[in-house]
Amino acid sequence: MPNQMDRRTLFKALAASPASTAWSAPGKVIDAHNHFNFHARPTWADDDRKVMEAADRLGIDQLCCSILPPERPTTMEGFRLCNQWMAEAMKRYPERVLGYVFVNPGYGQAAVDEVRRYVEEHGFIGVKLYNDFRVTDPQTAPILELAAKLRIPVLQHAGHTTWLPAPQPNISDAGHIAEAARRFPETMLICAHICGGGDWEWSIKALRDAPTAYFDTSGSVADEGTVEFAVKTLGADRVLFACDLSMTTSVGRVRGAAISETDRRKLLGENMQRILARRIR
Repeated sequence: MPNQMDRRTLFKALAASPASTAWSAPGKVIDAHNHFNFHARPTWADDDRKVMEAADRLGIDQLCCSILPPERPTTMEGFRLCNQWMAEAMKRYPERVLGYVFVNPGYGQAAVDEVRRYVEEHGFIGVKLYNDFRVTDPQTAPILELAAKLRIPVLQHAGHTTWLPAPQPNISDAGHIAEAARRFPETMLICAHICGGGDWEWSIKALRDAPTAYFDTSGSVADEGTVEFAVKTLGADRVLFACDLSMTTSVGRVRGAAISETDRRKLLGENMQRILARRIR
């Protein structure tokens, strides 16, 4: 049986540990889904620094990040600023921070060109899509097709919810992502936040028959058994460690999961390394 401790104890230990006692993880740790901050916030630089300090404390080697604007629907000016700032962040933290290109697919060829430029000229590693359109909407198809050609992942904001304080009428759920995976079998799709998108059991089951789709473990909900259920249902090769800014909780749920050490290594870094290695250089 894998080693397991009470998660409340684990979270307290993580929060209390000094930077000098960062966890010695079994191999490289890659956070597949995180964010830096929109620069309209006066504290953006300090907030970004705190993300990196948390990564240091928690033993995270690399973070795959995007920047999102506050407005919805996303404007072209908004996503262009976000990608410019993301490229600058990659230069501030070379080899530590990897960038997702964020676009609104509704801008058609301009969005496609934005993805290609930042992947080919700035070394971005994937695409981040939010809730401007569902992943199954026709507007999104050109982005998914280009991602397949460039051999990069598409990280799709997702959730299967019956209630939200601020409704997202165009939010994708795991069922939409499974359908997109069937339509675009060459595209690597990542369904965001098992623990931040509502009914996680339904969502994990919805991806069972979509072998090219992955799930990331991020989110602020600390329910027991989510990682174990995802590994059992999807297989360890299709689950990616991620934080989405819920740093301690997200590390704790993978460290404390009752899974084998071989599977833990896959989640923490090996699976994302395999995805990143496919990118056309």
